[in-house]
Amino acid sequence: MTITDHSHAHHDDAAPAPAPLASLTAAEIRAASEIIAGAGLVTPTTRYAYLGLLEPDKADVLAFAAGTGPAPAREVRALLLDRSSGASLDVTVSLAQASVVSSVPIDGSRGQVPILDEEFEDIAGIVNADPRWVEALARKGVTPEQVIQVPLSPGFYEIPGEEGRRVIRVFAFRMDHELDHPWAHPVDGLCAYVDVISHELLQIIETDAAPVPEQSHNYHLPEGRPADLEGLKPLEITQPEGPSFAVTGEHVEWANWSLDLGFDAREGLILRNLAFADPDKGGEVRPVMYRGSIAEMVVPYGDPSPSRYWQNYFDTGEYVFGRYTNSLTLGCDCLGEIQYFDATLADELGNPRVIENAICMHEEDFGVLWKHTDLFTGESEVRRSRRLVISFFTTVGNYDYGFYWYLYLDGTIELEAKLTGILFPSAHSGDLDYPYASLVAPGVGAPYHQHLFSARLDMMVDGLANAVDEIDAVRVPIGPGNEHGNAFTKSVRRIGSEAEGALDASGGTSRNWMISNTEKTNGLGQHPGYVLHVEQSPTLLADPASSIAKRAAYTTKTLWVTQYSSDERYPAGEFVNQNPGVDGITAWQAADRNLDGDDIVLWTTFGLTHFPRPEDWPVMPTDYVKFTMKPYGFFDRNPALNVKPTVSDHCAPGHAGHAGSAAHAGHSEHAGHDHH
Repeated sequence: MTITDHSHAHHDDAAPAPAPLASLTAAEIRAASEIIAGAGLVTPTTRYAYLGLLEPDKADVLAFAAGTGPAPAREVRALLLDRSSGASLDVTVSLAQASVVSSVPIDGSRGQVPILDEEFEDIAGIVNADPRWVEALARKGVTPEQVIQVPLSPGFYEIPGEEGRRVIRVFAFRMDHELDHPWAHPVDGLCAYVDVISHELLQIIETDAAPVPEQSHNYHLPEGRPADLEGLKPLEITQPEGPSFAVTGEHVEWANWSLDLGFDAREGLILRNLAFADPDKGGEVRPVMYRGSIAEMVVPYGDPSPSRYWQNYFDTGEYVFGRYTNSLTLGCDCLGEIQYFDATLADELGNPRVIENAICMHEEDFGVLWKHTDLFTGESEVRRSRRLVISFFTTVGNYDYGFYWYLYLDGTIELEAKLTGILFPSAHSGDLDYPYASLVAPGVGAPYHQHLFSARLDMMVDGLANAVDEIDAVRVPIGPGNEHGNAFTKSVRRIGSEAEGALDASGGTSRNWMISNTEKTNGLGQHPGYVLHVEQSPTLLADPASSIAKRAAYTTKTLWVTQYSSDERYPAGEFVNQNPGVDGITAWQAADRNLDGDDIVLWTTFGLTHFPRPEDWPVMPTDYVKFTMKPYGFFDRNPALNVKPTVSDHCAPGHAGHAGSAAHAGHSEHAGHDHH
């Protein structure tokens, strides 16, 4: 990863030896590809479905950082697919030894490597060459020249004839001209199943459906939207003295926070080594989280019609969504005093490619941090809050997803997903009683669906000895000691082992989970902790016996807790594409490892259940969903007491920022009020 200014990137392949967890450089990607080719593992039809850093074990990294162990080896993991045979390999390369450490054939019965862009690009040629597809299109009133094909991951349904094959399912959309958005014209009731290795059309599913919607909805063209809204004046955010953060390579320091950034083709943005310098402990740097990322996401659809029942897309495991990261633009995607970071990934031939301005980092004002006007002393104190924003945006087909990490001055951490783009449409008869899709435009439906993310949070609250308590608000019945019935309290349940580590939300009890250090105490004798708050929303709504419930088991609970293991990376398993649902988080939990005072990982499920509305068409206003982690006993008192008052023409010492003169001391009813 390289740092950029507002306009261009600087690439340096001759940089010093990278730290153990530093993002792969272009030179390292080239070296890994050359080593793999030199080992005879590459043919003319071999493609890279994934290439990334194989992270060393956490204990080895921490030992190296503490000066008690050697530098962990820099290793690269590559997933290879031979497009002519379908054979695939999971390859590990040692950069230091310039050799292949291991090369393991991937058993397709437990899932396949992610789908290639090249495979998507072949689809039109395969289906259009088959008379059955041409005839099916004709029955729907269109020709191959009028449609574009949308290839999609197939799920796993034990369909006869698909055993051992690499399958993609295909929809058609009519496109009336080169600038016409095809999403407005779904050719419904038609789906092709394609083997992308043999280039065969396996079967066509054809059913009765509503006709292709005729009306265009080209919001990107002047004729497709209302006249421009007038009256909005320019909004500029300036920091005349520059931003408050400091950047060295991938290391960031801001206010009391320090962290490292990373980027991976599968997970996208990664935050590492989040730590907070405690102002009441002489600036002691205290760890909070070792690593945080989006480890998986799935979009399961709820329309059971014969051509659509299989729709559920794992945008990380099947599509490797970091590949589709946008190059962000100042003033459009990000506003203010911006620091950009490039991402260097491998293409499908194993060559490095750079996504410029892949990560955006900036500060945002966030209202009042803390404030009080005291009735008795006349003191009026207020401090403004701000947050550090670290984000990236990726476009996966029709949807656009932004992931925004927020760090706050009071030690709070948030991760917010922003969802926009275009709904995946169907044709709609106009019957408003249809139970599985909304009518969003004349003839256009939008099936009900969910977006369910899994954030992998490798915690390290004040050290490695962590535990999780489930905390509920509890009503206390009237009785002895609560004669007036006003009492309420909380219940605290320690999660002792992985058998207890699959957890549900409970909005009625304001349930949250506290991650605490079991070996340390704060100045009040409490164990320092962070509390996880997840927004109350449905987990997976598909039947528990369904294919998607097995494949995306992580979506069936709000929170999973596991003991750390370096090879447990993705909650739906290593190879999600066409995986029958035998790998991932439920398989790991069968070990029932200890979670009380151990090195633990949290897997937080959060997301959106979407019953689309007309206002979501033709392009969606952004929806938001997030989770929050707040310090609880991690500090001995408010850690933001050291924030200075704002000094400006309107807010200065002696006014609302810091009013405390003797003239205001007293019990006047106006004490502390600031009159301009």
